[in-house]
Amino acid sequence: MVHLIDRRLQGKNKSAINRERFIRRYKGQIKEAVARAVKGRSITDMESGEKISIPVKDINEPVFGHSHGGIWESVHPGNKEYAKGDQIERPRGGGGGSGRGRAGNSEETSEDDFSFELSREEFLNVFFDDLELPNLVKTQLTAVPEFKMQRAGYNVSGTPSNIHVLRSLRGALGRRIAVGGGPRKRLKEAEDELQALLEQADEDDPRVMELRKEISHLRARILAIPFIDPFDLRYSNRIKVPKPSSQAVMFCIMDVSGSMDESRKDMAKRFFILLYLFLTRAYEKIEVVFIRHHTSATEVDEHNFFHSRESGGTVVSSALQLLQKILQERYASGDWNAYVAQASDGDNWDSDSTTCRELLTNAIMPLVQYYAYVEITDGPPQNLWEEYAQIPAAHPHFAMQKIESPADIYPVFRELFKKQTT
Repeated sequence: MVHLIDRRLQGKNKSAINRERFIRRYKGQIKEAVARAVKGRSITDMESGEKISIPVKDINEPVFGHSHGGIWESVHPGNKEYAKGDQIERPRGGGGGSGRGRAGNSEETSEDDFSFELSREEFLNVFFDDLELPNLVKTQLTAVPEFKMQRAGYNVSGTPSNIHVLRSLRGALGRRIAVGGGPRKRLKEAEDELQALLEQADEDDPRVMELRKEISHLRARILAIPFIDPFDLRYSNRIKVPKPSSQAVMFCIMDVSGSMDESRKDMAKRFFILLYLFLTRAYEKIEVVFIRHHTSATEVDEHNFFHSRESGGTVVSSALQLLQKILQERYASGDWNAYVAQASDGDNWDSDSTTCRELLTNAIMPLVQYYAYVEITDGPPQNLWEEYAQIPAAHPHFAMQKIESPADIYPVFRELFKKQTT
């Protein structure tokens, strides 16, 4: 088998093609290494690369070997202690081996894990590989259409980089055949006439001289036909055609009331930073709406959503009422895939929690594709959780998860937005 390896230098003396092939080939091991790596890093460091290690045994190439087969008995020279049938004692333990990570006095050699650096793009590609927005189905031609380039035959003008060589040479060949067909036919006839005439007349015969002159003229005319002419050039023609694109909007609702202490707010912010990074990377055309609430809800921009210190009491229904208003005013056409992610500690007035459940069940859930609620608390479920727990029975696209510590952020996020199998 012949392996062709592209060793053209890319960037800092790296072969990008070989690197992409390596990442594709050992995708499973790299995903496991990335999963181990993210457990020990901050959420704010998500956009940087990562140095990961893969066990050498996982990247060994399979090889074919020759097997003896059957049952074999062999005698090894130098054995003075054991005979056939002797029982050998089990080796003593205690760190005498040469396994990785343990000290040993053995002279046997071992191999370290294979370590390499993932770039920011590679790290995020692996981390978000198996995530998606659920139920993204409403597809149409958007008001501001998105275009893609599509081949549309050939053109007689264009830039040199778009010259279609084969089509140009084919046209040149056809032109030479068409233009030179008549002269070649007459040249063959004149040569046949000259050969027949030379059998009857001399070289000085006026008819022979006339035929030779005509033959010379025909050959010159044929040779004057250019191999390729600017008229023959054809250029690949590409046109812009509108393509269907999915319109999606994600609502991020965060509770910033007084019951949300700094550690809970920090976990909520980490969850939304991860969500925001995922959305802006995976979905170029998605819109993100940020809503903060305490006793009242406000639509804010990205900076205020993550950094504002405003706080107060807790009225969760104010956020849901604002969400319903925005949905009806700006995304009521039915062509939008609307998603909602809500983070709260679950502490709310009992009467208001009932209002929240009714708002969601009757007004909001029919308008959205997916609703994810994250409760951030290390204690028993709050009254809001108990009310929300009744919603999935009527609306299966409502999901709930609980975050107790920062270590739960990654598993909860992946559980909420994992790809659904069809």
